[in-house]
Amino acid sequence: MLENPRSPRVRAVAKLTKRSARQETGLFLLEGPQAAREALAYRPDTLVEVFATPGAFERHPELRAAADEAGVDILFASDAVLEAMADTVTPQGIVAVARQSPTSVREVFANGPKLVAICEEVRDPGNLGTIIRAADAAGADAVVLTGRTVDPYNPKVVRSTTGSLFHLPIAVGADLAVAVERAHEAGMQVVAADVKGDEFLANRVALTRPTAWLFGNEARGLEDEALAQADLALRLPIYGAAESLNLATAASVCLYETAFAQRAGE
Repeated sequence: MLENPRSPRVRAVAKLTKRSARQETGLFLLEGPQAAREALAYRPDTLVEVFATPGAFERHPELRAAADEAGVDILFASDAVLEAMADTVTPQGIVAVARQSPTSVREVFANGPKLVAICEEVRDPGNLGTIIRAADAAGADAVVLTGRTVDPYNPKVVRSTTGSLFHLPIAVGADLAVAVERAHEAGMQVVAADVKGDEFLANRVALTRPTAWLFGNEARGLEDEALAQADLALRLPIYGAAESLNLATAASVCLYETAFAQRAGE
């Protein structure tokens, strides 16, 4: 059992909260039973180490069974060690280290996707994690992140995805122009979510087509150069007195509306 929170092994795990360490090692940090459960169920091949306090080990027999089935060892660690490793203030007794497994933009668009989310300069980790989760829930085929978007392996992003990070392909560090070109080659339209766009409801029929949604920065939206690359720009209506919608909320609506339209069209 690991008991020394200052040991080199523990420090190496704790460093994964920093982007420089993640880039250097190609690893990232998972926290909590939900993230570990999804990794074991969908991508056990990416898991390098799983640590648990004895109490957490007893509380989550399903994790023990999943780890046994996947051939992944769970290592015991003290509460102090888990606190030293974790990014959260109150860790839930489970921490894991996994290999990053991004896909390429070419692969994302190679198999005729119907629904893709492209994130251009999305900077808030919570927003990005929620968009990935919403894309997964709406049945999207993939998420594409441009080079100016926050690292999807940031611990806050990982937590916000609640496991969806392991459910669908995610391309990282993409060039927006290349992503748009690939989408067009795959027969997709690129639709930008933008407050200067056309009325959403008047253009819902267009969403029956294979669609790559383009989402921009939380504060500034999409720059003119990025917006010009889209085939269509749509804005969600505001019926109440709210100044605007949170990016992740707006993205969730756009993705689900497209999923509804495409399934109705089928």
